[in-house]
Amino acid sequence: MTSRAGETFATDRTVSDIEALLAADLPTGGATVSEGDPATGEWTVTRGEGFRFGPLWESEALTGVYGREWNEAEEAAAENLALVVRELDSRWGPHRRVSMRVPLFRDQAGEPMPAMFQALCDMDCYGDLAVWGPLTVGGRWIGVSVSQCDGDAPMILTAVVSDRPITELED
Repeated sequence: MTSRAGETFATDRTVSDIEALLAADLPTGGATVSEGDPATGEWTVTRGEGFRFGPLWESEALTGVYGREWNEAEEAAAENLALVVRELDSRWGPHRRVSMRVPLFRDQAGEPMPAMFQALCDMDCYGDLAVWGPLTVGGRWIGVSVSQCDGDAPMILTAVVSDRPITELED
């Protein structure tokens, strides 16, 4: 699914990747584009006007995993997210939760929404976002979440950076 498959989770590396994402140039126009690793084609980054996001970590696929083992995999992914959120809270203060419920329903109904939320939905990144911003670093906003596109797919920890506020969409 992503270029992060097979990597062991490490909070330090993940936070470093978020810092690199914050420092990256953001597109000032053009269409939203998702890119893959040149060798494998696995997803590496999605970028569009004013935003960029990509995978930070990917669990093992959960094909054939059920019951207690599936719950443990889900809990491990949630704990990885919690570790990152704790570290970012210590740097930038308390985060805000931005629900992906409205974007999910708008996506299913084919209704328009801001490009960043549409791109997150297009990549099956439906996990609620822990959001900080605007940061003193360029006034950017950052969000992190963990998602899973279906029951057998891996859990994916994702970060998004935007030069626009990341706020909850209204119903």
